[in-house]
Formats: sequence, C-alpha cells, structure tokens
Amino acid sequence: MSQKRSRKKPAPGPPRPDRPTANKASPLLGEKGPGVRRPRPWVRWLVGIAGTAAVVGLLVFFLVFSPARNRTGTRGPAPLNILLITLDTTRADHLGCYGYPQAKTPHLDGLAREGVRFSRVYCPAPLTLPSHCSIMSGLYPVAHGVRNNGHYLPQGIRTLAEIMKGQGYSTSAFVSSFSVDSRFGIGRGFDVYDDTFQSQLPLKSQNAERRAGETFARFSRWLDSNGQNRFFTWVHYYDPHLPYDPPPPYSEEFSGHPYDGEIAYMDQYVGALLERLKEKGILDRTIIIVAGDHGEGLGDKVETGHGLFLYEETLRVPLIFYNPRIFPRSQVIESEVRLVDVAPTILEMIGLKGEAAGMQGRSLIDWIKGKTKSDLDGLVETVYPRENFGWSELVGLVSGPWKFIQAPRPELYNLKNDPGERINIYGSSAEKAGELKKILEREILRLSSGSAGVSGNVPAKAEDLEKLKSLGYLNFAPAKPGSSLPDPKDKISSLRLIQQAQAFEFEEKYPEAERVYRRLLEDMPDSPASYVNLAIAQARQNTFDQAIATLDLGITRIPDSEILLVRLGHTYLVTGRVQEALATMEKVLVLNPQNVDALTVCAGALEATGRKDEAQAYYERALAIEPESRHLRMSYAGNLASGGKLREAIKFYESLIGDFPEEQAFYQFAGIAYSYLGEFEHAISLLEQAVAIRPTAVGYFNLALAHEKSGDLRQAIKYFRLYLENSRGESEVSVRKAKAELERLEKKVGSISAPSP
Repeated sequence: MSQKRSRKKPAPGPPRPDRPTANKASPLLGEKGPGVRRPRPWVRWLVGIAGTAAVVGLLVFFLVFSPARNRTGTRGPAPLNILLITLDTTRADHLGCYGYPQAKTPHLDGLAREGVRFSRVYCPAPLTLPSHCSIMSGLYPVAHGVRNNGHYLPQGIRTLAEIMKGQGYSTSAFVSSFSVDSRFGIGRGFDVYDDTFQSQLPLKSQNAERRAGETFARFSRWLDSNGQNRFFTWVHYYDPHLPYDPPPPYSEEFSGHPYDGEIAYMDQYVGALLERLKEKGILDRTIIIVAGDHGEGLGDKVETGHGLFLYEETLRVPLIFYNPRIFPRSQVIESEVRLVDVAPTILEMIGLKGEAAGMQGRSLIDWIKGKTKSDLDGLVETVYPRENFGWSELVGLVSGPWKFIQAPRPELYNLKNDPGERINIYGSSAEKAGELKKILEREILRLSSGSAGVSGNVPAKAEDLEKLKSLGYLNFAPAKPGSSLPDPKDKISSLRLIQQAQAFEFEEKYPEAERVYRRLLEDMPDSPASYVNLAIAQARQNTFDQAIATLDLGITRIPDSEILLVRLGHTYLVTGRVQEALATMEKVLVLNPQNVDALTVCAGALEATGRKDEAQAYYERALAIEPESRHLRMSYAGNLASGGKLREAIKFYESLIGDFPEEQAFYQFAGIAYSYLGEFEHAISLLEQAVAIRPTAVGYFNLALAHEKSGDLRQAIKYFRLYLENSRGESEVSVRKAKAELERLEKKVGSISAPSP
C-alpha cells in the first residue's frame, strides 16, 4: 500500500558515528571499530607487501562476499542495503555505456563506468510481468508460472522480497505500471508496495502508468522516514514504453527519436535516486543493481513493440552492479548471463547464499571475481503470440554464439557471425540445430520440474513431447501434420495492421482504428484481443451497443474467455446496465475468483441494488488483493457507514486522509460520521478542513448542521448563509430547507438575545 508523507529535504548536520564519511577508512576494508573484526595477520602482511589498489580491490571482494559476522560473533548478513532499479522496455544497445552514441544517459553510464557492467544479458521473456517475476524469484517462467502479462504468481513461489523480509530487511517497492500491479502476486513480501496510480478511477486500466518523476517522489518520501533502516527496495521505471512521449526538454531534444528521449528522461531519475542516497549518507552502504526487463523492437524486424518475437532487440537488456566500496574498479563482463541470475547474486553478496537454494539462476560472484568466463545458456520464450493473437508460441535457447528458436518454422542463428540475425541457417546446419533442440527440450522438462541442473543432450521421449505440449509448447509435437498454429513470422501483414490500428488509437483516430480492427477480426476470429480491441474502438466513439454486440460475438465463439467477459462487464456498467454487469462479472469470478475488476463491479452493483451485506463481502475480497485502491477503500467505508458501522468507517476515512490529504471529500465523510456519533468537536474540525481545501455548498451545509447539533446556533447561521450564497446548482428542495432552517434559527437567536421587558 502506498505510504504518503510530506517530501522534506534533510537538513545538513554533523556526520553520525555510524555514517561513513570521505575521510574515514571503510569498515569493510578491515579497520578497527565497534563490532568490526581486526584483519587477519596474513591480510595485514599482504597489504603491507603489496599496497596496491588492485590488491585492496581483491580484499574488498573477499571481505564483502564472505559471510559477515555481527557483534555477537554469529554469522549473519552484511549490513548493506539493496536498491534494485528496473528499466522497463530498455534495450541495452540504446544506452551510452553499451556503445550508443546518440544516448543521453550520464547517470547510467556513470554507474557502469564505476561498477560492474554485464555486456550480454538475456531476459527470459520479452514481457514485463514474466521477466520481473524471474528477477524476483530466480526462476524461469516455465517454473514460476507467469508466462504472460496478466498472469498470477502462484502461492508457494518464494520471492526475493519475502527472503529479505525474513532476514530483517525493511522491504519496499515503487512501481510505475499496471503490468506489475500487486494484484498479480509480485508484491508478496513487500512491507510497502506503491502501485497507486490512476487513483481517481474506480478501475485501473491495463495501460495505467506513471512517469519516473512521480515514482521517484514516492520513493523519496519513503526514504525520509526509512533511510536509516536496512532496506531492500525496488524502483521500477516504465517510461520507454509505447506510445513514446517524453516530457520537455527531452521531447524537443529527441523529437525524431522519442524512445531515446524517454530513456534520457528516465536516466534523470536514476540520478535523482543516487542523489537522495548521497543526501542520506547511505550511498556507500547500498548495493545498486540496474536491470532492464526486456527490450523493444523499434521496427528493426517489423515489430515496433515487444512480445511477438525472440530476436536480440527485445531480449538483450542492461545489467549493472554498483557500490563505491564493494566495486572499487570498473569491470565489463563479456560472458552471456541471464536475469534469472540476479536474485542468487544479490543473496550471495549479502551473505545469504543458502537462501538461493532451488533458484534456477546462478550467482554471478565467480564472474565478478574473475574465477570464470564461461557463458550461461539462456532459455527464452513468449506465449504472447498464442494468447493474444492465436499464433504459435516461441521458445528458444541461447548458447554461446548460437540461438535456436523452436517455431513452426524453426530458426538458427550464429550471433557471432550474424549479430543482426539476418540469415536463418537452420536448413544448412541441421546437425547443430538438432543438437540445440534436444538440449532445449531436456532443459524445459528439467526446469519445469523445479530442477536447476545442467541439461544433457538426450533425445526426448514420446511422453516428454506430450509433457512439453502440456506446458504450453505446442509446436514441439503437433497433434497431426498441419495442426500447428501459424508462425508469427508468417503473420507479418497482420502485425503491420495491428501496429497501424494501435497508432490510430494513440492518435485518438478511433473510426480509423475501428476499420483496421474489423479487418483483423476477419483474419483472427479465435483471438480474444480481436474482439476486445474492436469493442474498445467502438466504445471510444460512444457506440456502446455495437461494442456489446462485438463482445457477445466473441463470447459466443470463445465462451470461457476471461478478458472478453471482463470487457463486457465493464461496458454494461458504463451504460448503466447494472444487473447485466453483475451477472457477467459473476461469470468472471467463476473463472478467476481473484479478478479485482469483477469483485469491484459486483460490490458496486450489489450496493446499488440495496444488497449491502453481500456488497461488503465483495469489497473485503477485493481489498485483500488491492488494499491501496482509493475507490475500494472509499466505497467500503461508505458501505460500513450506511450500515451503521460508523467507527469502522471512520478508520477507513482517516486512513484515506493520511494517504490523500488533498482530497476534501474524505474530511467531509469522516466529519459527517463523527456528527452522527454526536462527537461534534471532531466533526466540526474535519468539516472545516474540508471547506478550507475546497469550499463547496455541501461543505457549508454540513458545517451548518454540525454547529446546530452542537448548540452553536450563531455558527450554524453563518454557514447556512454561506450555503445559500453559494447554492447555484443545488436542488430547489435543499435550498428551501436551508432558507427555512436559517429563518427559524435567526428568530430563535433573536429571541434569546432580545432584552427582557
């Protein structure tokens, strides 16, 4: 849940004893100090003999990456914070530190220049949620179960945040898009999970996001009160995502390359994170990890976005480790590594190597120490083509210079000779392709069973091929010749249409988008997205009957599609067809009892029809999944208040005031509830704050009533007058009642104050 506090810049002051300064030796290097071990004799001898920066660097690695001891002498994690920064949709080759001359990324380049940069890093899937789940779990999508955006991380999959929290770390996350909303399970283990955006809407849209500046501000407020605690924090920036729309001055500077402008803007707030850590005096005891989650096609191979193909543009991501004390010299590691290696590396760095047991990634400490330069094979996949468009999924293996992609028309590339993947040598290198396919099959089976062992070059059996199909890799063993789904490579014309329709939507040219989506529906009648996209384009033009007809057509063809039913329920709701919305969303909850949109709509529909107790149960189920939702909290509080549970309602209103201090309505509702309880001092204080934030006629009316009930008739008269002076737009009935009450009170006060005869 979001924690909102006033943003204050810490005042300068004398260095604290526990805060390292520039003129003090670092305890991590072995100097004497409270609770710090003396260096062993051989360490002192080695430093005395050599005395070089290189040797000191090796000592830092030894001391930091060895299990630390606390003051009692028992083993425990080193007192280092972890800040994980993920850069959504960020291609490695569009950063300056990865050789892109047009980049304006000075802060990321600085981290790479002074830390450890991995030059060849692969995400497990070119999709936001699956890739982040792999970063957080050390598992591949086939093992953690999140294969596409909108999937749910199953219970029992242990996350990095859960491990860190169990070790006493304060855990927090500040994310920037709906793709990693807490409802999908990725928020488990975080004390604070700030995914509060589009808070003014009752339902988050799938395109909900916020800029890096706002996400940084949330982190900054949190740090004000938590900077001295040992923390594990994740900050997620989403800016370089379609549609590209960088704010000024980046919009002008990168007018011809807005994607690069979004990255430049995001880099500014990477620098802001570093500056805040410096201000708090904790930069040198914070390990910073920067990782991309996936790349972006940018039209290099037709695809402008990501998710459809497994080419380098969408799979290669940046990965940087930085700490000025731990990494005293710059390193560039050329070996192939994976995002699944991030979690076990973090755990070993802080002395928790044993907690990585069961993870499928490998700690990269041996690569950082220079003990090995070997490549780590990477499994890559996307089920997005099948789930979104009815085309075949793709799965591949990157092994050294080779990339094999299993598809209806398989692909093989030698990345050393052909880094742009222009020449598919599958047909001319059958032996190598067959070898890699066997490894890929065995690796999928091994990973799906939870094993992290090295796969062997053993042919798959018939039952193994059936297992692969059951795992969603249908094109390994089609049921019969010709039964496989279309290869995405063969749907380029459809892809161009999809991208054209999306461009029309971004430009709000909805009639043009509708025409293209109609063509796509003819081409892809078994894809739920075909119906949803067309219905949205129709709804944008206020032709809701047509949108409902389109969705009904899709449900007739695909009756158990959650996405179609949710969209139909939404459309019924916005057209005022409450009972149809309720019935439709109840069908959704049969398919997925955790669907927050369905729970929210059902709660509202039941409330509207007077079934308050039933509505309350739905609100509680929804809040258990998305406790930060302003709409749900406000609606639930209203439900409690209308049911006479005023003190419970007040607790919710006051928590909303804490999180949204600028929203006058919450002061109003809490004040009214206190007034009903007869606690007029509290009521009047809150109602006065409401009109101070934004004067409204109803605010004056409520204050008048509260003062009247408290016995302060003169103040009641004052606010009734203010109500009548600002009553334009109010109902005639309310105005007449206010006038009558004002007249009555004025007579009463006049008779009281008149002198006795």
